[in-house]
Amino acid sequence: MQSGLVFNIQRYSIHDGPGIRTTVFLKGCPLRCVWCQNPEGISRRREIVMLENRCIGCGECRRACRHATEDPGTGTLSVRLQQCELCGVCCQACPSEARRMMGEEMTVAQVLEAVLRDRVFFQDSGGGVTFSGGEPLMQPEFLKALLWGCRMQRLHTAVDTCGMIATEELLAVASLTDLFLFDLKLMEETAHARYTGASNNLILRNLRALGNVHSNIWVRVPLIPGINDTSAALEAAARFASSIRGVRQVNVLPFHATGVRKRERLGQSNSLPALHPPAPEALAGAIQIFEKAGLQARAGG
Repeated sequence: MQSGLVFNIQRYSIHDGPGIRTTVFLKGCPLRCVWCQNPEGISRRREIVMLENRCIGCGECRRACRHATEDPGTGTLSVRLQQCELCGVCCQACPSEARRMMGEEMTVAQVLEAVLRDRVFFQDSGGGVTFSGGEPLMQPEFLKALLWGCRMQRLHTAVDTCGMIATEELLAVASLTDLFLFDLKLMEETAHARYTGASNNLILRNLRALGNVHSNIWVRVPLIPGINDTSAALEAAARFASSIRGVRQVNVLPFHATGVRKRERLGQSNSLPALHPPAPEALAGAIQIFEKAGLQARAGG
């Protein structure tokens, strides 16, 4: 049975496609966006997270770990030990469940069993299952098997992709996917590389290739103050999105800072400057730019 690494299954999601959805988050992403909202999905490996508000400082994690001498002191053990083998013993020892393993190996059958519990919500709302991440196509065979399983159960499917994957892998799941949520972060290549860690050439080519074979694509534009919220940047994105045949709407996603706290829980440093969510008028202005290009646009979703 095909299996893969899942780091969350979120029920009653209303921002990852139409209706009420169950979103399955798969581990691994090729980009390193400085504003990433799911940093726990970037690594292909399991990771330990620390929920500091639950920690009681008992030191049980330290006593359980055979590499604890790498982090001298008492109380809570660091989540970023260099010699960590991700055995999970420290998580099992934590009495308050403050220390958790992020990433679980699951089979297709296990994932389908979890999402099928919500079938009644899908039927009543026109929802379904969304596969996100990370980048779900970093686990292409697992994703393909999940999509096929959903098709057999007649569940509506959506794939949320950053587009930074092999074109053949993207097109291989097109016929099994009812809706693509395709991220379009920045049109200017240098800026894209600076803020995401990679050129956008492949991403733009993939969006055009997908638009030639798939008729239901929602382009998702994260609105990040000071990075991609200028009129020039948004107008360039609008021109490109409007040229893609399969694009049905644009979703403008206002920045929020939840990813900053998640990085802290992973023991990671934060390279993002202090930012605030865009003002309502800035969000409305961005939507208007896409509408002027002939696109249906909305905030969120």
